[in-house]
Amino acid sequence: MMKCLFFLCFCLFPILVFSSTFTSQNPINLPSESPVPKPVFDTNGKELNPNSSYLITSPFSGALGGDVYRGKSPNSDGPCPYGVFRYNSDVGPSGTPVRFIPLSTNIFEDQLLSIQFRIVTLRRCDGYTIWKVGNINAYLTTVQADGSYFKIVKSSKFGYNLLYCPFTPIICLRCPEDQFCAKVGVVPQNGKWRLALVNENPLDVYFKEV
Repeated sequence: MMKCLFFLCFCLFPILVFSSTFTSQNPINLPSESPVPKPVFDTNGKELNPNSSYLITSPFSGALGGDVYRGKSPNSDGPCPYGVFRYNSDVGPSGTPVRFIPLSTNIFEDQLLSIQFRIVTLRRCDGYTIWKVGNINAYLTTVQADGSYFKIVKSSKFGYNLLYCPFTPIICLRCPEDQFCAKVGVVPQNGKWRLALVNENPLDVYFKEV
């Protein structure tokens, strides 16, 4: 019996030594964990809630301020206000509340979501609420269904920026900002500031719960 135990220990010793040497000199690199999603916060420091409504407002005051609202597009023959605009100043009417509809259960930075104006009346034009980038130009407009996908990312200046992702969720689960996604800014249109895709100077925004 003692001879069998001795023989077993003698056989296992090289294996243990080899295992220790391999582990110390050739560590196995396990895949790193996925980064923890960062929530998006409103002006009160609360996480954005998909069931709540928010004003998209500016971090600035005066002529650089103003809320985002739904309005009628200049030179448009359509009877409904399909355009997405920002008021020229923070002095005046409030904007149109929006809801953020994430593909997941919560609203996080750098994750796909839809944006929809929160309009509770039953008038004919009020069904056109989902944000979409126009097929002919880079202006933001609204439709009844099949809207565009956006992302909320931290601004390098103040608050947050909005990015437009031109692909479907299957293709664009995490599209890099510098490769696929386009910045949302404002451009002048007949005396108004209209939201559109821009190459630089994206619109800095805050989210105020209403």
